[in-house]
Amino acid sequence: MKNTIFIYVTIIIAVFLFIGCNKEFLDRQPEGQFRENDVATAEGVEGILLGAYNLVNGGGLTGQTWHNDAQNWVFNLASDDALKGTDAGDQPEQSFIEAYDFQSFNRHIRDKWRGLYKGVAAANNAINSAKQVEEIGEERRKQIVAEAHFLRGFFHFEARKMWRMPTYISDTDFDLHNLESTKIPNDKEIWPFIEADFQAAAAVLPDTQKEVGRPTKWAAMAFLAKAKMYQGWDANGAVNVAKLTEAKEVLDNLVGSGMFSLVPKFQDNFLVATRNNTESIFEVQYAISSASGDASNRGVGLAHPYTDPWGCCGFYQVSQNLVNAFKTEAGLPLLDTYDEVDVTAEVDPKTTHSTYMGPLDPRLDHSVGRPGILYKGFKIYQTDFVRDLSYAGPFFSMKHVAEPEAFGEGGWGNLSANNYRIMRYSMILLWLAEVEVEIGDLERARALVNMIRKRAANPDGFVPKAAQGDERNDFTIEEGTPAANYSISTYNTPWTDKVMARKAVRFETRLEFSMEGHRFFDLQRWRTSAEVLNAYLQSESVHRTYLKGKSFAKGKNEYFPIPVEAIDRSAVNGQPTLTQDPAY
Repeated sequence: MKNTIFIYVTIIIAVFLFIGCNKEFLDRQPEGQFRENDVATAEGVEGILLGAYNLVNGGGLTGQTWHNDAQNWVFNLASDDALKGTDAGDQPEQSFIEAYDFQSFNRHIRDKWRGLYKGVAAANNAINSAKQVEEIGEERRKQIVAEAHFLRGFFHFEARKMWRMPTYISDTDFDLHNLESTKIPNDKEIWPFIEADFQAAAAVLPDTQKEVGRPTKWAAMAFLAKAKMYQGWDANGAVNVAKLTEAKEVLDNLVGSGMFSLVPKFQDNFLVATRNNTESIFEVQYAISSASGDASNRGVGLAHPYTDPWGCCGFYQVSQNLVNAFKTEAGLPLLDTYDEVDVTAEVDPKTTHSTYMGPLDPRLDHSVGRPGILYKGFKIYQTDFVRDLSYAGPFFSMKHVAEPEAFGEGGWGNLSANNYRIMRYSMILLWLAEVEVEIGDLERARALVNMIRKRAANPDGFVPKAAQGDERNDFTIEEGTPAANYSISTYNTPWTDKVMARKAVRFETRLEFSMEGHRFFDLQRWRTSAEVLNAYLQSESVHRTYLKGKSFAKGKNEYFPIPVEAIDRSAVNGQPTLTQDPAY
């Protein structure tokens, strides 16, 4: 009974904490408190649904929201993009994740499970409550249930990325007053249930929503396509033609809808001022104001530079390997040799500007802070941005950091309303390129990748050499002189080699979405984790000596262990209903 009350109180608290960004329901203030007998009202049901939304942005965990933040930066430490950062003694459990020492008692892994299944409980409670409360009109009831199906699909999707065999809990399983109802064995594959949730949501949700933060039909379809993409390769790396064919149909519908387009400037995907733009399909909404409580991007609060004005905390630094991936030759990436020579971090002591002038993809300086280059329009990045230069090196993540004019007020500069674009149109284009490589048309795949590269060649802050003149260049440190040797072009030779085309699409995916929390899971779905990450450890350990001797275990480290706490608490009549991953 105590645990049942705990779930219920969590939902109530979530209602009070959740305020999203800038419109209607996301700005709505809770009135009074929801007691058990109040939930049997239309207002009570709406409050439960808001509580489920709060759990998308990492709410529901006391204090340490980064354990369950939707951006997954803690778990992306297990990729070749990111390093824990800060210093060796700070939150050492993250160091175990970075080193592929995944333990079932790790608090981050435990809290991710807790947060996701609290979200599942809230979504199921919203569905059941909406069905029971007569005063809700039928049309609104359908919308509430559809939104809750979307959220339930989202939470289970995140669980399926984390764990090889998590459990699925439906609204018919769930009983708010019976803790035993959630003790469902993890004895079946849950992808079909996740797909069914997104399909149910897409069948009812509208094309557009008046209130930002609520999913549309297209958001549900995009996540449905993503679920199919995650099933596109079997455990041995063989292509699942049926699933990719299904994904292609959904992706083609998304492209053909005309509802979305790439924003002209790459960096507009990462600014507070350009939230909910034409490229955005679904964003995790954040807000910061005197009324917004914990609705800021607190989950990535630790992952900010150590210097002023952020003041905390130096986590989530960038690997040398990722920085090297942005090198170009004749405007194209070095698919096989990018990590042979480093992009150095030296600066000219007289000018404090970067001395590295090899050709680079301009997305580097919109994604990574590096010495001698302007950081997020604020100031020239120097090594005081990191906490311990000898530990995790000179590079720092940037995309989630707000622009200077959007810093939080009355607190840390690392709290902001910088939304997380968890689903955007560029993902749809590159997933479709993946599908075309595997089961379709290599030339269409090339065209799709070139759409991404054309946009990358003209972000704000980069003016192609032929057009520099007097045009604006935000990366210009001295007037008329670019801060780096930016060089990027499209693939202009027809693609006839499937292996090369696959490399190009996957490489583009890494560059476009670097440090956004996807890389570890992309390697997982491509079934290339062991090959890529063991090679990464060999090269990165030259720079980060604490990685020496570490290795990725194929068949094991693709997924995390189920938390021992979850297994213990799943017991019915003394016997756990959850079973640990056999790899652990």
